[in-house]
Amino acid sequence: MAVNPSIPEITARRQRAAVRVGGVLIGGDAPIVIQSMTDTDTEDSAATAQQVRALYQAGSELVRVTVNTEAAARQVPRIRDQLAQWDCPVPLIGDFHYNGHRLLEKYPECAKALAKYRINPGNVGFGRNKDDRFVRMIDKAIEYERPVRIGVNWGSLDQELLTRKMNDNARRQQPRAAAEVLRSALVESAVQSAQRAREIGLAKDRIILSSKVSDVQALIVVYRELAAACDYALHLGLTEAGMGSKGIVASTAALAILLQEGIGDTLRISLTPEPGGERTREVIVAQELLQTLGLRAFTPLVAACPGCGRTTSVFFRELAARIQAFVRSRMPVWRGQYPGAENLSLAVMGCVVNGPGESKHADIGISLPGKGEAPAAPVFIEGKKAMTLRGDNIADQFQQIVEDYVQRKYGSGP
Repeated sequence: MAVNPSIPEITARRQRAAVRVGGVLIGGDAPIVIQSMTDTDTEDSAATAQQVRALYQAGSELVRVTVNTEAAARQVPRIRDQLAQWDCPVPLIGDFHYNGHRLLEKYPECAKALAKYRINPGNVGFGRNKDDRFVRMIDKAIEYERPVRIGVNWGSLDQELLTRKMNDNARRQQPRAAAEVLRSALVESAVQSAQRAREIGLAKDRIILSSKVSDVQALIVVYRELAAACDYALHLGLTEAGMGSKGIVASTAALAILLQEGIGDTLRISLTPEPGGERTREVIVAQELLQTLGLRAFTPLVAACPGCGRTTSVFFRELAARIQAFVRSRMPVWRGQYPGAENLSLAVMGCVVNGPGESKHADIGISLPGKGEAPAAPVFIEGKKAMTLRGDNIADQFQQIVEDYVQRKYGSGP
Protein backbone atom coordinates (compact mmCIF):
# COMPACT_ATOMS: atom_id res chain seq x y z
CA MET A 1 0.00 0.00 0.00
CA ALA A 2 1.32 3.42 -0.94
CA VAL A 3 2.19 5.69 1.97
CA ASN A 4 0.23 8.58 0.53
CA PRO A 5 -2.31 7.10 -1.89
CA SER A 6 -4.03 9.46 -4.24
CA ILE A 7 -7.73 10.13 -3.96
CA PRO A 8 -8.48 8.02 -7.08
CA GLU A 9 -6.63 5.11 -5.48
CA ILE A 10 -8.67 5.45 -2.29
CA THR A 11 -11.90 5.62 -4.30
CA ALA A 12 -10.92 2.53 -6.29
CA ARG A 13 -10.53 0.54 -3.07
CA ARG A 14 -14.08 1.45 -2.09
CA GLN A 15 -15.69 -0.44 -4.97
CA ARG A 16 -18.31 -2.30 -2.98
CA ALA A 17 -21.91 -3.19 -3.75
CA ALA A 18 -23.94 -0.01 -4.27
CA VAL A 19 -27.19 0.54 -2.38
CA ARG A 20 -29.80 3.20 -3.12
CA VAL A 21 -31.51 4.77 -0.11
CA GLY A 22 -34.26 7.03 -1.38
CA GLY A 23 -32.44 9.36 -3.73
CA VAL A 24 -29.01 8.73 -2.18
CA LEU A 25 -26.51 6.20 -3.53
CA ILE A 26 -24.21 4.46 -1.05
CA GLY A 27 -21.25 2.33 -2.14
CA GLY A 28 -19.75 1.69 -5.54
CA ASP A 29 -17.88 4.80 -6.61
CA ALA A 30 -20.46 7.16 -5.07
CA PRO A 31 -19.21 9.87 -2.69
CA ILE A 32 -19.07 8.90 0.98
CA VAL A 33 -22.44 9.77 2.50
CA ILE A 34 -22.92 11.63 5.78
CA GLN A 35 -25.73 10.69 8.09
CA SER A 36 -26.92 11.60 11.56
CA MET A 37 -29.67 10.71 14.02
CA THR A 38 -32.28 12.69 15.91
CA ASP A 39 -32.38 12.72 19.70
CA THR A 40 -35.96 13.95 19.95
CA ASP A 41 -38.84 11.74 21.04
CA THR A 42 -40.26 10.50 17.74
CA GLU A 43 -43.71 10.56 19.28
CA ASP A 44 -43.32 14.35 19.11
CA SER A 45 -43.61 14.67 15.35
CA ALA A 46 -43.20 18.46 15.30
CA ALA A 47 -39.94 18.50 17.26
CA THR A 48 -38.57 15.53 15.34
CA ALA A 49 -39.40 17.01 11.95
CA GLN A 50 -37.74 20.28 12.96
CA GLN A 51 -34.58 18.52 14.02
CA VAL A 52 -34.49 16.40 10.87
CA ARG A 53 -34.74 19.57 8.81
CA ALA A 54 -31.95 21.23 10.83
CA LEU A 55 -29.69 18.20 10.33
CA TYR A 56 -30.48 18.13 6.61
CA GLN A 57 -29.78 21.84 6.24
CA ALA A 58 -26.46 21.34 8.04
CA GLY A 59 -25.53 18.73 5.45
CA SER A 60 -26.81 15.37 6.68
CA GLU A 61 -27.74 13.31 3.62
CA LEU A 62 -29.58 10.64 5.62
CA VAL A 63 -31.27 11.03 8.99
CA ARG A 64 -32.17 8.17 11.34
CA VAL A 65 -35.08 8.34 13.78
CA THR A 66 -35.94 6.06 16.66
CA VAL A 67 -39.03 3.90 16.07
CA ASN A 68 -39.55 2.19 19.40
CA THR A 69 -43.25 2.46 20.20
CA GLU A 70 -46.57 2.28 18.41
CA ALA A 71 -47.04 6.00 18.95
CA ALA A 72 -43.67 6.67 17.34
CA ALA A 73 -44.53 4.44 14.38
CA ARG A 74 -47.79 6.34 13.88
CA GLN A 75 -45.90 9.65 13.78
CA VAL A 76 -43.33 8.65 11.13
CA PRO A 77 -45.68 9.31 8.15
CA ARG A 78 -46.60 12.68 9.66
CA ILE A 79 -42.92 13.56 9.98
CA ARG A 80 -42.37 12.57 6.37
CA ASP A 81 -45.36 14.67 5.26
CA GLN A 82 -44.14 17.70 7.19
CA LEU A 83 -40.68 17.39 5.63
CA ALA A 84 -42.28 17.24 2.19
CA GLN A 85 -44.15 20.48 2.89
CA TRP A 86 -40.79 22.07 3.75
CA ASP A 87 -39.25 20.70 0.55
CA CYS A 88 -36.86 18.64 2.66
CA PRO A 89 -36.24 15.42 0.69
CA VAL A 90 -33.79 13.78 3.10
CA PRO A 91 -34.38 10.00 3.37
CA LEU A 92 -35.53 8.83 6.80
CA ILE A 93 -34.09 5.69 8.38
CA GLY A 94 -36.03 3.76 10.99
CA ASP A 95 -33.98 2.56 13.96
CA PHE A 96 -35.59 -0.64 15.27
CA HIS A 97 -34.79 -2.71 18.34
CA TYR A 98 -36.69 -5.56 20.03
CA ASN A 99 -40.15 -4.89 18.53
CA GLY A 100 -39.40 -3.79 14.97
CA HIS A 101 -41.11 -6.83 13.47
CA ARG A 102 -44.42 -5.90 15.10
CA LEU A 103 -44.20 -2.22 14.28
CA LEU A 104 -43.39 -2.78 10.60
CA GLU A 105 -46.26 -5.26 10.27
CA LYS A 106 -48.86 -3.24 12.21
CA TYR A 107 -48.03 0.15 10.70
CA PRO A 108 -47.51 -0.21 6.94
CA GLU A 109 -47.61 3.55 6.42
CA CYS A 110 -44.61 3.84 8.72
CA ALA A 111 -42.82 1.10 6.81
CA LYS A 112 -43.47 2.90 3.52
CA ALA A 113 -42.50 6.36 4.84
CA LEU A 114 -39.04 5.12 5.82
CA ALA A 115 -36.33 4.86 3.16
CA LYS A 116 -34.28 2.26 5.07
CA TYR A 117 -34.57 0.04 8.13
CA ARG A 118 -31.79 -0.41 10.69
CA ILE A 119 -31.82 -3.87 12.31
CA ASN A 120 -29.60 -4.89 15.22
CA PRO A 121 -29.14 -8.68 15.09
CA GLY A 122 -28.12 -8.65 18.75
CA ASN A 123 -31.56 -7.69 20.02
CA VAL A 124 -34.01 -8.45 17.23
CA GLY A 125 -35.01 -11.49 19.28
CA PHE A 126 -33.71 -14.19 21.57
CA GLY A 127 -33.82 -17.98 21.54
CA ARG A 128 -36.48 -19.46 19.26
CA ASN A 129 -37.93 -16.04 18.49
CA LYS A 130 -34.75 -14.63 17.01
CA ASP A 131 -34.91 -16.00 13.48
CA ASP A 132 -38.69 -15.60 13.23
CA ARG A 133 -38.51 -11.88 14.07
CA PHE A 134 -35.54 -11.33 11.78
CA VAL A 135 -37.40 -13.04 8.92
CA ARG A 136 -40.48 -10.90 9.51
CA MET A 137 -38.46 -7.68 9.34
CA ILE A 138 -36.61 -8.74 6.22
CA ASP A 139 -39.93 -9.77 4.65
CA LYS A 140 -41.20 -6.23 5.12
CA ALA A 141 -38.03 -4.80 3.59
CA ILE A 142 -38.60 -7.04 0.58
CA GLU A 143 -42.30 -6.19 0.37
CA TYR A 144 -41.67 -2.43 0.40
CA GLU A 145 -38.40 -2.63 -1.56
CA ARG A 146 -36.41 -1.03 1.21
CA PRO A 147 -32.70 -1.50 1.98
CA VAL A 148 -31.57 -2.62 5.41
CA ARG A 149 -28.57 -1.74 7.53
CA ILE A 150 -27.60 -4.69 9.65
CA GLY A 151 -25.91 -2.84 12.48
CA VAL A 152 -23.95 -4.84 15.03
CA ASN A 153 -22.80 -3.13 18.22
CA TRP A 154 -20.55 -4.58 20.88
CA GLY A 155 -22.86 -3.16 23.54
CA SER A 156 -25.69 -5.35 22.29
CA LEU A 157 -23.87 -8.21 20.59
CA ASP A 158 -25.71 -11.50 20.03
CA GLN A 159 -24.98 -13.23 23.33
CA GLU A 160 -25.71 -16.71 21.99
CA LEU A 161 -23.12 -16.25 19.26
CA LEU A 162 -20.57 -14.73 21.62
CA THR A 163 -21.05 -17.50 24.22
CA ARG A 164 -20.62 -20.19 21.58
CA LYS A 165 -17.45 -18.59 20.23
CA MET A 166 -16.02 -18.12 23.73
CA ASN A 167 -16.74 -21.77 24.58
CA ASP A 168 -15.20 -22.95 21.33
CA ASN A 169 -12.15 -20.79 22.03
CA ALA A 170 -11.78 -22.20 25.55
CA ARG A 171 -11.53 -25.70 24.09
CA ARG A 172 -8.69 -24.73 21.77
CA GLN A 173 -5.23 -25.99 22.58
CA GLN A 174 -4.02 -22.39 22.40
CA PRO A 175 -6.99 -20.12 23.12
CA ARG A 176 -7.06 -16.66 21.58
CA ALA A 177 -7.41 -13.53 23.69
CA ALA A 178 -10.99 -12.75 24.69
CA ALA A 179 -10.82 -9.38 22.91
CA GLU A 180 -9.89 -11.14 19.68
CA VAL A 181 -12.82 -13.52 20.02
CA LEU A 182 -15.15 -10.59 20.67
CA ARG A 183 -13.96 -8.81 17.52
CA SER A 184 -14.42 -11.99 15.50
CA ALA A 185 -17.96 -12.34 16.85
CA LEU A 186 -18.81 -8.79 15.75
CA VAL A 187 -17.74 -9.51 12.19
CA GLU A 188 -19.37 -12.93 12.12
CA SER A 189 -22.68 -11.57 13.41
CA ALA A 190 -22.83 -8.96 10.64
CA VAL A 191 -21.79 -11.29 7.81
CA GLN A 192 -23.98 -14.20 8.90
CA SER A 193 -26.99 -11.92 9.32
CA ALA A 194 -26.44 -10.59 5.80
CA GLN A 195 -26.24 -14.14 4.47
CA ARG A 196 -29.50 -14.99 6.26
CA ALA A 197 -31.17 -11.92 4.75
CA ARG A 198 -30.02 -13.05 1.31
CA GLU A 199 -31.47 -16.52 1.95
CA ILE A 200 -34.82 -14.94 2.82
CA GLY A 201 -34.75 -13.05 -0.46
CA LEU A 202 -33.27 -9.60 0.22
CA ALA A 203 -31.07 -8.56 -2.69
CA LYS A 204 -27.38 -7.87 -2.16
CA ASP A 205 -27.83 -4.28 -3.32
CA ARG A 206 -30.22 -3.67 -0.44
CA ILE A 207 -27.80 -4.54 2.38
CA ILE A 208 -25.43 -2.27 4.32
CA LEU A 209 -23.34 -3.57 7.21
CA SER A 210 -21.80 -1.98 10.29
CA SER A 211 -19.95 -3.35 13.34
CA LYS A 212 -19.52 -0.56 15.85
CA VAL A 213 -17.44 -0.36 19.00
CA SER A 214 -16.31 2.56 21.16
CA ASP A 215 -12.60 1.69 21.24
CA VAL A 216 -10.51 3.27 18.47
CA GLN A 217 -8.00 0.48 17.93
CA ALA A 218 -10.70 -2.21 18.12
CA LEU A 219 -12.83 -0.37 15.58
CA ILE A 220 -9.97 -0.22 13.09
CA VAL A 221 -9.30 -3.96 13.40
CA VAL A 222 -13.00 -4.89 13.21
CA TYR A 223 -13.62 -2.89 10.05
CA ARG A 224 -10.49 -4.17 8.35
CA GLU A 225 -11.72 -7.71 9.02
CA LEU A 226 -15.28 -6.87 7.98
CA ALA A 227 -14.10 -5.27 4.73
CA ALA A 228 -12.00 -8.36 3.96
CA ALA A 229 -14.88 -10.73 4.75
CA CYS A 230 -17.50 -9.23 2.40
CA ASP A 231 -18.14 -6.68 -0.31
CA TYR A 232 -21.32 -5.14 1.11
CA ALA A 233 -21.45 -1.37 1.49
CA LEU A 234 -20.13 -0.37 4.94
CA HIS A 235 -21.39 2.21 7.39
CA LEU A 236 -18.66 3.66 9.64
CA GLY A 237 -18.94 5.08 13.09
CA LEU A 238 -17.28 5.01 16.49
CA THR A 239 -20.22 4.33 18.75
CA GLU A 240 -20.57 6.25 22.01
CA ALA A 241 -17.66 8.46 20.93
CA GLY A 242 -18.29 10.92 23.75
CA MET A 243 -18.62 14.67 24.17
CA GLY A 244 -16.70 17.62 22.82
CA SER A 245 -13.07 17.31 21.82
CA LYS A 246 -12.83 13.74 23.14
CA GLY A 247 -15.59 12.54 20.84
CA ILE A 248 -14.25 14.49 17.87
CA VAL A 249 -10.67 13.31 18.32
CA ALA A 250 -11.62 9.67 18.92
CA SER A 251 -13.95 9.52 15.92
CA THR A 252 -11.45 11.25 13.66
CA ALA A 253 -8.56 9.05 14.81
CA ALA A 254 -10.44 5.87 13.93
CA LEU A 255 -12.36 6.92 10.84
CA ALA A 256 -9.51 8.79 9.15
CA ILE A 257 -7.38 5.66 9.12
CA LEU A 258 -10.18 3.51 7.70
CA LEU A 259 -11.20 6.08 5.11
CA GLN A 260 -7.59 6.47 3.99
CA GLU A 261 -7.54 2.70 3.41
CA GLY A 262 -10.66 2.90 1.28
CA ILE A 263 -12.96 1.41 3.93
CA GLY A 264 -16.33 3.07 4.45
CA ASP A 265 -19.17 4.20 2.20
CA THR A 266 -21.26 6.18 4.69
CA LEU A 267 -20.51 7.49 8.15
CA ARG A 268 -21.84 9.11 11.27
CA ILE A 269 -19.94 10.99 13.97
CA SER A 270 -21.72 9.91 17.16
CA LEU A 271 -21.13 12.94 19.36
CA THR A 272 -22.85 13.53 22.68
CA PRO A 273 -24.06 17.15 22.43
CA GLU A 274 -22.59 19.42 25.06
CA PRO A 275 -25.11 21.18 27.34
CA GLY A 276 -26.78 23.77 25.18
CA GLY A 277 -24.93 22.46 22.13
CA GLU A 278 -26.43 21.72 18.74
CA ARG A 279 -27.12 18.26 17.35
CA THR A 280 -25.89 19.53 14.00
CA ARG A 281 -22.32 19.65 15.34
CA GLU A 282 -21.83 15.99 14.42
CA VAL A 283 -22.71 16.76 10.81
CA ILE A 284 -20.17 19.59 10.58
CA VAL A 285 -17.45 17.38 12.08
CA ALA A 286 -18.23 14.66 9.52
CA GLN A 287 -18.00 17.17 6.70
CA GLU A 288 -14.72 18.58 7.95
CA LEU A 289 -13.28 15.08 8.34
CA LEU A 290 -14.06 14.15 4.74
CA GLN A 291 -12.97 17.53 3.42
CA THR A 292 -9.64 17.64 5.24
CA LEU A 293 -8.90 14.16 3.87
CA GLY A 294 -9.67 15.45 0.39
CA LEU A 295 -12.48 12.94 -0.13
CA ARG A 296 -15.32 15.46 -0.51
CA ALA A 297 -15.84 19.22 -0.43
CA PHE A 298 -18.72 20.93 1.35
CA THR A 299 -17.72 24.47 2.26
CA PRO A 300 -14.55 26.57 2.06
CA LEU A 301 -12.25 25.85 4.99
CA VAL A 302 -10.05 28.49 6.60
CA ALA A 303 -6.41 27.78 7.45
CA ALA A 304 -5.36 29.88 10.43
CA CYS A 305 -2.24 30.02 12.57
CA PRO A 306 -2.52 29.02 16.25
CA GLY A 307 -0.98 32.25 17.50
CA CYS A 308 2.23 32.83 19.47
CA GLY A 309 4.09 35.60 21.27
CA ARG A 310 4.37 37.51 18.01
CA THR A 311 0.58 37.61 17.54
CA THR A 312 -0.34 39.78 20.49
CA SER A 313 -3.65 40.78 18.91
CA VAL A 314 -6.65 38.45 18.99
CA PHE A 315 -7.97 40.04 15.81
CA PHE A 316 -6.68 37.29 13.53
CA ARG A 317 -8.63 34.73 15.59
CA GLU A 318 -11.78 36.80 15.39
CA LEU A 319 -11.31 37.28 11.67
CA ALA A 320 -10.72 33.55 11.06
CA ALA A 321 -13.89 32.67 13.00
CA ARG A 322 -15.88 35.36 11.22
CA ILE A 323 -14.74 34.28 7.75
CA GLN A 324 -15.42 30.59 8.47
CA ALA A 325 -18.92 31.48 9.68
CA PHE A 326 -19.42 33.76 6.68
CA VAL A 327 -18.55 31.16 4.04
CA ARG A 328 -20.65 28.51 5.78
CA SER A 329 -23.63 30.88 5.86
CA ARG A 330 -23.15 31.74 2.19
CA MET A 331 -22.84 28.15 0.96
CA PRO A 332 -26.60 27.56 0.52
CA VAL A 333 -26.57 30.43 -2.01
CA TRP A 334 -23.17 29.68 -3.51
CA ARG A 335 -24.01 26.00 -3.96
CA GLY A 336 -26.81 26.91 -6.33
CA GLN A 337 -25.31 29.94 -8.06
CA TYR A 338 -21.58 29.19 -8.01
CA PRO A 339 -20.88 25.45 -8.32
CA GLY A 340 -17.39 24.62 -7.14
CA ALA A 341 -17.24 27.36 -4.50
CA GLU A 342 -17.01 24.66 -1.83
CA ASN A 343 -13.44 24.00 -3.04
CA LEU A 344 -12.28 27.55 -2.23
CA SER A 345 -9.30 27.68 0.16
CA LEU A 346 -8.73 30.59 2.54
CA ALA A 347 -6.00 31.55 4.99
CA VAL A 348 -6.03 34.02 7.88
CA MET A 349 -2.56 34.41 9.40
CA GLY A 350 -1.35 36.41 12.38
CA CYS A 351 2.18 37.60 11.59
CA VAL A 352 4.89 37.90 8.95
CA VAL A 353 6.73 34.63 9.79
CA ASN A 354 4.44 32.24 7.92
CA GLY A 355 1.68 34.66 6.98
CA PRO A 356 2.66 35.60 3.42
CA GLY A 357 3.91 32.11 2.56
CA GLU A 358 0.79 30.34 3.86
CA SER A 359 -1.47 32.94 2.25
CA LYS A 360 0.14 32.25 -1.12
CA HIS A 361 -0.85 28.58 -0.86
CA ALA A 362 -4.54 29.51 -0.50
CA ASP A 363 -6.86 30.90 -3.16
CA ILE A 364 -7.20 33.97 -0.93
CA GLY A 365 -5.06 34.70 2.09
CA ILE A 366 -4.48 37.59 4.43
CA SER A 367 -1.45 38.17 6.66
CA LEU A 368 -2.33 40.35 9.62
CA PRO A 369 0.36 42.38 11.40
CA GLY A 370 2.03 40.87 14.44
CA LYS A 371 3.89 42.51 17.29
CA GLY A 372 6.20 45.24 16.04
CA GLU A 373 4.95 45.01 12.44
CA ALA A 374 3.54 47.86 10.39
CA PRO A 375 -0.27 48.14 10.75
CA ALA A 376 -0.97 46.73 7.30
CA ALA A 377 -2.48 43.44 6.09
CA PRO A 378 -1.38 42.22 2.63
CA VAL A 379 -3.94 40.12 0.77
CA PHE A 380 -2.80 37.40 -1.64
CA ILE A 381 -5.05 36.06 -4.40
CA GLU A 382 -3.99 32.91 -6.22
CA GLY A 383 -0.45 33.26 -4.92
CA LYS A 384 0.12 36.90 -5.80
CA LYS A 385 -0.10 39.99 -3.64
CA ALA A 386 -3.25 41.77 -4.75
CA MET A 387 -3.67 44.61 -2.24
CA THR A 388 -2.97 45.78 1.29
CA LEU A 389 -5.75 46.47 3.78
CA ARG A 390 -5.54 49.05 6.56
CA GLY A 391 -7.86 50.63 9.05
CA ASP A 392 -10.72 49.48 11.25
CA ASN A 393 -12.82 47.70 8.64
CA ILE A 394 -10.37 45.05 7.45
CA ALA A 395 -12.85 42.28 8.27
CA ASP A 396 -15.58 43.81 6.10
CA GLN A 397 -13.15 44.45 3.27
CA PHE A 398 -11.75 40.92 3.34
CA GLN A 399 -15.24 39.43 3.44
CA GLN A 400 -16.17 41.43 0.34
CA ILE A 401 -12.97 40.29 -1.40
CA VAL A 402 -14.01 36.68 -0.79
CA GLU A 403 -17.54 37.33 -2.09
CA ASP A 404 -16.25 39.06 -5.22
CA TYR A 405 -13.76 36.27 -5.90
CA VAL A 406 -16.43 33.57 -5.63
CA GLN A 407 -18.67 35.41 -8.08
CA ARG A 408 -15.82 35.99 -10.48
CA LYS A 409 -14.24 32.52 -10.38
CA TYR A 410 -17.29 30.29 -10.05
CA GLY A 411 -19.98 32.37 -11.75
CA SER A 412 -21.20 31.17 -15.14
CA GLY A 413 -21.76 34.66 -16.48
CA PRO A 414 -19.26 36.93 -18.31
